[in-house]
Amino acid sequence: MPGPRRRGQSCPCPGVRARLPVLRWLPRYSLAWLQLDLVAGLTVGLTVVPQALAYAEVAGLPLQYGLYSSFMGCFVYCFLGTAKDVTLGPTAIMSLLVSSYAFHEPVYAILLAFLSGCIQLAMGLLHLGFPLDFISYPVIKGFTSAASITISFNQIKNILGLQGIPRQFFLQVYETLRRIGETRAGDAVLGLACLAALAGLRAMKSRLPRAARVEPLAARVSYLIVWTSATARNALVVLFAGLVAYSFQVMGSQPLTLTGSIPQGLPAFRLPRFSAAAPNGTVPFRSMVEDMGVGLAVVPLMGLLETIAIAKAFASQNDYRIDPNQELLAMGFANILGSFVSSYPITGSFGRTAVNAQSGVCTPAGGLVTGALVLLSLAYLTSLFCYIPKAALAAVIISAVVPMFDAGIFRTLWRVKRLDLVPLCVTFLLCFWEVQYGIVAGVLVSGILLLYSIARPPVKVSEGDVLLVQPGSSLHFPAIECLRDTVCSRALAASPPRSVILDCRHVGSIDYTVVAGLAELLQELRKHGRSLAFCSLQDPVLQVLLSAELEGFQHFPSLEEAERCGGAEPGGGGAAPFTSTSESSLLPA
Repeated sequence: MPGPRRRGQSCPCPGVRARLPVLRWLPRYSLAWLQLDLVAGLTVGLTVVPQALAYAEVAGLPLQYGLYSSFMGCFVYCFLGTAKDVTLGPTAIMSLLVSSYAFHEPVYAILLAFLSGCIQLAMGLLHLGFPLDFISYPVIKGFTSAASITISFNQIKNILGLQGIPRQFFLQVYETLRRIGETRAGDAVLGLACLAALAGLRAMKSRLPRAARVEPLAARVSYLIVWTSATARNALVVLFAGLVAYSFQVMGSQPLTLTGSIPQGLPAFRLPRFSAAAPNGTVPFRSMVEDMGVGLAVVPLMGLLETIAIAKAFASQNDYRIDPNQELLAMGFANILGSFVSSYPITGSFGRTAVNAQSGVCTPAGGLVTGALVLLSLAYLTSLFCYIPKAALAAVIISAVVPMFDAGIFRTLWRVKRLDLVPLCVTFLLCFWEVQYGIVAGVLVSGILLLYSIARPPVKVSEGDVLLVQPGSSLHFPAIECLRDTVCSRALAASPPRSVILDCRHVGSIDYTVVAGLAELLQELRKHGRSLAFCSLQDPVLQVLLSAELEGFQHFPSLEEAERCGGAEPGGGGAAPFTSTSESSLLPA
């Protein structure tokens, strides 16, 4: 994002500037920025049009809905987005989720976009983005890796020209292998050729050295041609495949499976439908919501997760900051307004965002150019899209999603923390059954591991004349029984029993159940003629314990003073600790 506002420039109301980020950069917009934004917008536009057609196939919707979903997000994010590189639109992950929850029905997909946008907008207004923090990195990686395999294999049928293959993953694998002998040679040859071309152009771009300004003009022009071809590889491959299909059509034979006709013109601007037609009547709004079920939570959360993760990644690379709550608002408005033009749910696209950044975009205004190019395609080019082979679109999808599979994450987690492999593998495996089951199960497993770490915090025990116990983190109610058992088993089982010093330097908070447990521990030690002293208490914890008026509570400011006094012998002398000898109201009579 461009730098801070210069002195002397007018500054709108801070509240308005916070809600309309466009006001931060628009007063400083320059011709140089316009040129770079135009180039970036056109480059992204050449990528988004073929991808939109392909992702509509993944979502199980007519291809025009991919284009309907590709322009409103660009326009909205220009005004409300905080990251200059991010582009909103259909993605492989979101299309897979839409396929699961919209049942291949445009009415359901559009309503899902509207309701997801409402949820995202409410979360942004109420600053409720924190649920995203409970989706751990292993869960995300397990989901994206499984989605990469699922989406790729879903397109194998189009590469081979097979019809009537079910969409459920395991049935899909079985049917594809069983009917592989029915492969259409034309589709297979073209699909494999497109895959090879896309892989070659991707590799060419990754190894392309940047041309220096001191090099000859011919070298710089050659670099620009190769870079543009590699960046717009999806458009070039689809164009080439379309020309091949058109040539066969002119000659009177067609060995390829084509996408078919796509309605020409822009979508009508209207409210989404809140009911759906059915053979035996009408499906009311309530029934549609019940049908979508957990998708109303999974779709908006995964959309936000994808967008914010992408925005943070590119913000850190380009040294600017984003506002997560503002991103929530941008996503919410984009999905709500998108549903008015027949869009299905959209989110940030990592691939197109990378193209945007590499093209030198300066502001979110590049999205205006991308959106305009999509609208021009809808208005004038849809009659040509009928010649695009399905095998070519399948190659575009496979090329886009294969890099999402991260084989190295398994090795990394095995080396760093093997326990994190549990939510990763649970999510990865269950996503092949149903996406929602994989995500929910992964989050639950991560939550259980988190709760276990809270219930069993690390406790360091040092032996001596006095037992020194040092918890390694804050104490919450699931942990108190474990702490009591540790203290009693080590202090009272010894001969003779020992007093205990509880070093609380790492304890930042405790709750009522912990206070009650400590009161019982104090009483139990006193029955054996021993005592419990606290040292290095942080102020919030000290105030809680003093307010509880624990019987026999003693606190030393430091561990050295507690050890010098020989612990906290009942009635013992030494340095005067903070004490409270009132009867505890926490213990039963």
